[in-house]
Amino acid sequence: MENSLKTTWIQSKEKLGQYRISLLNWFDEQRRDLPWRQDPSLYKTVVSEFMLQQTRVSTVIPYFTNWLNKFPDFYSLNQADEKDVLKAWEGLGYYSRARNLHQLSKTAANWKHPPVSVKEWQTLPGVGPYIAAAVTSISLDQPEAVCDGNVVRVLSRLFAISEIFKDGATAQKKLRPLAQKLINSGRPGDYNQAVMELGATVCHRSSPLCSTCPILSYCESGRQGDWADRPQIARKAKKTASIRRYWVESQSSLLVHASKKNRLQGVYELPDKLPYSGNFTDLNSQVLAIRKRTIGRVEYTEEIHQPPQIPLLPDPLPQGYTWMKWSELENFTLSGPHRKWIEELRD
Repeated sequence: MENSLKTTWIQSKEKLGQYRISLLNWFDEQRRDLPWRQDPSLYKTVVSEFMLQQTRVSTVIPYFTNWLNKFPDFYSLNQADEKDVLKAWEGLGYYSRARNLHQLSKTAANWKHPPVSVKEWQTLPGVGPYIAAAVTSISLDQPEAVCDGNVVRVLSRLFAISEIFKDGATAQKKLRPLAQKLINSGRPGDYNQAVMELGATVCHRSSPLCSTCPILSYCESGRQGDWADRPQIARKAKKTASIRRYWVESQSSLLVHASKKNRLQGVYELPDKLPYSGNFTDLNSQVLAIRKRTIGRVEYTEEIHQPPQIPLLPDPLPQGYTWMKWSELENFTLSGPHRKWIEELRD
């Protein structure tokens, strides 16, 4: 890849400068009015970047607004109870992000001056190369280039990169040095946001808006019309799995369970096993519903069973199990899919 770049415009300081100006002029005119760009701060940048990992901007906006109302700064987040943090995150998924952000706030609340190097940022909970570069460039004016999925797509098409990457993470790692060569050191945060915004709003995965692209004259794939071939990332086959869930309801409550071992730690769902006390068989249980959801690359089919009678359960219940009162449903921390399913089945 390095050899092929030696024959491109990136080797010309004049053309590289013109490219940066073209992209930044476009961003100055077309940037979206997003809540974390209004009265920007380090805290807003950190929160938005944690939320935006693997989540669409349109989904994040209401969560971000609600979060800022509840936890307006690192100090208030540090003082919050984890269950309240998880409740505010409910529905965004990948709850380890919320726990990591909460842990980060415990350090950040005591900062006299925040760290400015990506190396220091990457020692903080949940902060990898992307978040470190995004935060230090956008909020701390450091010339550190980001490389997310949008940037991979833009760069792969810009330079007609034909390498087949084994996965998205590998593509980001390999293209990060190229992204660094292109960054505008005078406006690093704006440049990073501009190239990501271009990927999100113009250089779409399918049907890119090449005719309105501000850097079309620099784009090899745009001129050749082979954008559909870029980037080339090997597809991994999705896995499937089945889970049996249980609907055990008393007059005023529903049995739920929160695992302590997986990414949904502290978040409740219908139990996938019952803590029996005594002999019990669910061979005659009624299938109330069959639902599907995808987590990562695994597609789960979840059968929700209702035993023929309320099983004899130990008192007190084992750790992780609890009776959720129907009157507490709105304020209970449930995973997004299970909240939806529970509300549907209750109706």
